[in-house]
Amino acid sequence: MAEVEIYTTSLCGYCGRAKHLLKNKGVEFTEYDVTFDAGKRAEMRERAGGRTSVPQIFIDGKGIGGSDELIELDIDDELDPMLGIAGA
Repeated sequence: MAEVEIYTTSLCGYCGRAKHLLKNKGVEFTEYDVTFDAGKRAEMRERAGGRTSVPQIFIDGKGIGGSDELIELDIDDELDPMLGIAGA
């Protein structure tokens, strides 16, 4: 299974939506809450090519963007192969 990392903030609805999708697929992920962590926020910005919005999602170290991009990958049947899981 792929390594999934997600940068979030505590009151972000899009973050919750992305985490919900991943959990429904049985995917474990590492979450970094950047709400009050300037260092992690700077790390996220650097890894995400300057993007400051959350969530920022990385699959096997590759930035895929945010919640909308994650859902689009799922709709296009590209997410499960990226995650290393069999399609439903």
